[in-house]
Amino acid sequence: MSDDAPLPKAYAPAEVEPRLYDWWESSGFFHAEPDDPGEPFCICIPLPNVTGSLHLGHALNHSIQDALIRWARMRGRNALWQPGTDHAGIATQNVVEKQLAGEGLARHDLGRERFLERVWQWKEESGGLITNQMRRLGTSCDWEREAFTLDDARSRAVREVFVSLYEDGLIYRGHRLINWCPRCATALSDIEVDHEETEGELAYLRYPAAGGGEGVVVATTRAETMLGDTAVAVHPDDERFVDLVGSTVVLPLLDRELPVIVDEAVDPAFGTGAVKVTPAHDPNDYEIGQRHDLESVDVMTDAATISEAGGPYAGLDRYEARRRVKADLDAQGLLVKVEPHTHALGLCSRCETVVEPRLSEQWFVAVRPLAERAIAAVRDGRTRFVPERNAKGFLDWLENLHDWCISRQLWWGHRIPVWYDRDGSEHARREDPDPAEVEAEGLTQDPDVLDTWFSSALWPFSTQGWPDDTPALRTWYPGEVLVTAYDINTFWVSRMLMMGLRFMHDVPFHAVLNHGLVRDKHGKKMSKSFGNVIDPLDLIDHYGADALRFALLRAAVPGQDVPMAEEWVEGARRFANKLWNAARFVLMQTGPVPHGDPADLPEPAPLEDRWILSRLEAARATADQAYAEYDLARASRALYHFVWDEYCDWYLELAKLRDDEGARRVLTYVLDSALRLLHPIMPFVTEEIWQALHEPAPGVSLMRADWVAAAPERRDHRAEAEFGALHEVVTALRRFRADHGLAPSARITVGVVAEGGHREVIAGGLDGIRRLAGVGEWRFVDAAGQVDGPLGKIPLDLAELLVPLAGLIDLDEERARLTKALHDARVELERAERKLANEGFVAKAPPDVVDAERAKADKWRTTAETLETQLAALE
Repeated sequence: MSDDAPLPKAYAPAEVEPRLYDWWESSGFFHAEPDDPGEPFCICIPLPNVTGSLHLGHALNHSIQDALIRWARMRGRNALWQPGTDHAGIATQNVVEKQLAGEGLARHDLGRERFLERVWQWKEESGGLITNQMRRLGTSCDWEREAFTLDDARSRAVREVFVSLYEDGLIYRGHRLINWCPRCATALSDIEVDHEETEGELAYLRYPAAGGGEGVVVATTRAETMLGDTAVAVHPDDERFVDLVGSTVVLPLLDRELPVIVDEAVDPAFGTGAVKVTPAHDPNDYEIGQRHDLESVDVMTDAATISEAGGPYAGLDRYEARRRVKADLDAQGLLVKVEPHTHALGLCSRCETVVEPRLSEQWFVAVRPLAERAIAAVRDGRTRFVPERNAKGFLDWLENLHDWCISRQLWWGHRIPVWYDRDGSEHARREDPDPAEVEAEGLTQDPDVLDTWFSSALWPFSTQGWPDDTPALRTWYPGEVLVTAYDINTFWVSRMLMMGLRFMHDVPFHAVLNHGLVRDKHGKKMSKSFGNVIDPLDLIDHYGADALRFALLRAAVPGQDVPMAEEWVEGARRFANKLWNAARFVLMQTGPVPHGDPADLPEPAPLEDRWILSRLEAARATADQAYAEYDLARASRALYHFVWDEYCDWYLELAKLRDDEGARRVLTYVLDSALRLLHPIMPFVTEEIWQALHEPAPGVSLMRADWVAAAPERRDHRAEAEFGALHEVVTALRRFRADHGLAPSARITVGVVAEGGHREVIAGGLDGIRRLAGVGEWRFVDAAGQVDGPLGKIPLDLAELLVPLAGLIDLDEERARLTKALHDARVELERAERKLANEGFVAKAPPDVVDAERAKADKWRTTAETLETQLAALE
């Protein structure tokens, strides 16, 4: 036995984690080359914004990816985790514009070129914040391959894709209805708009008949848009308006005549059943306008003020215009009523400004031909979703996809590679024209930039060198799995599928692993306004990265939201400490051991050795399957149970009573194996222990150690059955001792009534039972009558234990204890039986509630019978 523990008394993550991470990264353990041995395995990181900082959603997402990539490396795969950041057009431009505002400047004061220089400067100084925070979590990305969506290589890929799609007629410029953010002054795609239920209003407006008469009443949530109305529509089957169809009404305030038309898109139950049609400011109205060839009147400016088309309201803010329009209508007796109305309001996902639907000249991708390929790939299983149920919503969304608006009125981003000549003709170019050509043809480049998601849609292949045919591209495309929250399937997954199939003729990944969103312990969304936001970096500071990772992964059932509370991270830290203390004990018995083949099993003889090695195989099999199915919650829980409940609480306790080479070999073998299994989930503490467990070997890391696959033939079911009996007996006797307040030094006598087969199983674990339960004398008997005096009876599944009580406890106190317990049991039984006798309860309560009450009655009935027997034994 070693005199000094090779590990410090307490695990100190704040010291261990940065030291190990620097060693891992500097040693190249994260790096992969295309010609490295092993089957390729690639994960592309969902790009964090260059403006971002680590939040719990990142921590969950990166912990899952890191666990999978470390598992793949240990299994001998040529594993690449491709890192990078997104240039985040709107978000990044907003950050720098705010800086300028603090200096009393706007971007237009600098001009485009100087403003972009300022953004690049900010990116170089501050853009690395989140990648450094990722390192603190332990993320083992191949940082040598870090990419940025606006770097030269990605810019070249973007140009190639844009021009190729343009040449094929799949990118076009058109005057269509888009989402417009007045704050960001740019178009937004549908998925950049968040919809929030809001308490608004429904205003009822009367449009008089053109020839005199009451006309029709329409209802609207946005009274100011009536200035752009070009029709009134009713449902063709709505008989209330049959006399109005084909007539005209007068638009109040502007005195424009509007036709009354029929269209099946009208909901007869909304408002009065007649709706105003404003093609320039509502998506549904736009479609109605297209079908009926209606004029589109745009009454909004870029700043969401009323345009000249709004007549006397021109220049007013949209909300002021709403108030003025209603007041003027009311003055004319045409505002029938205004009532509260809850409806979904579109908000810019970046700045939360209310989005304005409006007609605009923008660039679009015709997505239908691309979406059809993506739909086919999911349906035929080339890309599968985990959990599988998420595929349905994804396919439904793809089947109803509108063309993608890809132009943004920003300066930071991939500028659209189209130039216009003097005649206004478009020229899409893979390379910028030279100055002479610009001068000769009068070329000017389109001022807009591409939607950020355009470049990130190319991420799986642009990061591997495309459009060149590179070794990396041939090795790591397609990737193995994409790990992402389910709420980003439409933002990113769909577009990567479409672009990958179009340009690589294959899916970008074989599986999409959807995890849930991180919520508080009550299942509530985390929000600053709720005061329940938890900073992952604070948790790492207090408990270590491993504790945070384990707490997140243990709850990360695929597809389900992940509850999180600080006390659960604290519990995970206790688990790391438990593992650390177990390792200290082992090392004090063995000292460091040579690196060897973990498949070299010791030859076990004692029951506890055979049992723990069999349970190790069970844990290994569960972990293997869970990792393969991307169910890290199941892997985490299985390994926690094995390490804490089986290895530490049982095997180590038995090993402490021995001093032989067999126990030492099993201790180190099982610890080494457990560290390998846990390493993908808790990389730091496992690496630190593993290095201490083995003799020094420069350049050898647990993250590159072999993963030993489960071997069903190594399971020893007989040993598990025998140890199960030991476990049951010891647990029952420990509970008996605790109930009776016996001193640890007190030795008890135990008689056992068991049938032949069960007697043999118990006998196999007898030595351990004696040592762990403080048994002085043990004998098998055929009946309770063979044990003299008052008895404590302990019924078990395999046997009945009989403990002579004379001289061991105060019999009067024991009778009083049992009598009270029997009274309490009868009270509970009577309460349950009375409830079950109530026919109304049985008939009306849910079946599971009734079943639970029956189970409760059965439990208390059995308890009462047992206590009656125990009382009788004291007579």
